[in-house]
Amino acid sequence: MSKTERQKMLDGEFYLSNDPDLVQGRFRSSQLVGELQKSYNNREERIRITKELLGTCDETTYLEKYAYFDYGVNVHVGKNFYMNAGCVILDCARVDIGDNVMFGPNVQIYTATHPIEAEPRISGKELAYPIKICDNAWIGGGSIVLPGITIGKNSVVAAGAVVTKDVPENVVVGGNPAKIIKRIDNGQ
Repeated sequence: MSKTERQKMLDGEFYLSNDPDLVQGRFRSSQLVGELQKSYNNREERIRITKELLGTCDETTYLEKYAYFDYGVNVHVGKNFYMNAGCVILDCARVDIGDNVMFGPNVQIYTATHPIEAEPRISGKELAYPIKICDNAWIGGGSIVLPGITIGKNSVVAAGAVVTKDVPENVVVGGNPAKIIKRIDNGQ
C-alpha cells in the first residue's frame, strides 16, 4: 500500500503540498486561527480553540493575535507556553516545544523546505524535518528557526537570529547564521 502525501510529509520524504487532504488541513488551521482571533476576551473559548488547533497543549498555553500555523495539529507544547503576536509555525513536520518556552513577536519556525534544484522544486515537491525547542528556552522576536533544528534547554535565541544549526543547552545565540554569543550560568 502506498503512503499518503500526509504520511510522506510526516516521515521526512518528498510530498506534494497541493494534495487535497493537506489543503484541507491548512484550511482547517486557518479557520481555527480566525476563530481564535475573535475569542481574546473569552478565556474559556480561547483555551478550547487552542486545544482544538494544536496537537498537544493545556490551559497555560497562550497564543497572541496574528498567529499562523500550516496545520497546528503537528505542534505539541508543554506547560506555560507563550507565543507573542505575529508568529508563524510551518508545522509540516512535528514541532515539540517544552515547558516554560516563550516566543517574542514575529518568530518563525520552519519545518518545511524545498529542493535546491530547480526542476524538483518547480514540480511542487517539498520536504519537512521536525524541530524541537526544549524547556525554558526563549526565542527572541523576529528569529527564524530552520528545519530539523533542536534548541537546547535554558537557551536564548537573540532577536533577529537565523538558527541554521542545533543550539546546545544554556547558551545565548545570535546573528545570521546564529552563533554562540555566551554561556549562561543556570546554577548547574
